[in-house]
Amino acid sequence: MRFRAKIVDLACLNHFSRVINTIAKLAKTCALRLTVSKLYFILSDKVANGGVSMWCELCQGNFFDEFQMEGVAAEHNEIYLELMPENLSRALKTAQNAKAVKIKLTNKHCPCLRVAVELPSLSSSSRMVTHDIPVGVIPRRLWNDFREPSVPDFDVSIYLPVLKTMKSVAERMKNLSNSIVIEANSSGEMNLKIETDLVSVTTHFKDLGNPPWASEDGCQSSAQSRDLESMAEARIDIKKLLQLLAGQQVNPTKALCNIVSKRIVHFILLHEDVSLQYFIPALA
Repeated sequence: MRFRAKIVDLACLNHFSRVINTIAKLAKTCALRLTVSKLYFILSDKVANGGVSMWCELCQGNFFDEFQMEGVAAEHNEIYLELMPENLSRALKTAQNAKAVKIKLTNKHCPCLRVAVELPSLSSSSRMVTHDIPVGVIPRRLWNDFREPSVPDFDVSIYLPVLKTMKSVAERMKNLSNSIVIEANSSGEMNLKIETDLVSVTTHFKDLGNPPWASEDGCQSSAQSRDLESMAEARIDIKKLLQLLAGQQVNPTKALCNIVSKRIVHFILLHEDVSLQYFIPALA
């Protein structure tokens, strides 16, 4: 089992750091799955227990100049590690104007991801800063716990408004309520609302557009067969929503959400080489 990678391009390094910072805001610990072509950061708190889950996928070729990986076995050419993304985020903060960053899986006293940052220096010799980040190796028998979550059979799928606008609305509402209702329909309308004994506040968004989803078997999903004006809604924890809106540094080119009425809200943020899915379960 081996892994080593190197980033030289500064724009790629900064982009990678932003992705890691986002993940650190969304998860205290997560799984890192390494394959030959991709990296995945996975949080799989059981949604049934009220936990959020996350799936972030990166194409390694768009970030790394070198990438070598040998999995646990020839037929299972993957590595699954458990780590605290905040530790990786901190290590990368020292690399903002680095000449190169090398990441390597080591096992001196315990398994670690070694992040070696080569910094520019005035003399001919370069300065190296090394961080050893403890990781746990997830055994093969547990890999199935970290499979990609399936897109739920949603009632409504809608593009999100500008995330900064959504964030400022949610931040103001947070002072009045612990939960927020997200409702949307297939006519491109979305409302964010809170209702308490004292106050009821709703923010309306229009003309957002609805993504064209083609189902695999050619049948209509429940979203396509329902009335276009009919609202699907879910009440979710406002802090969990703000964690995503305030924490995201992916700067997506597309952002959408799928609502399964009264069950779950599934957010998808897409950038050219990153996709981030975030599932927030509805409150009872």
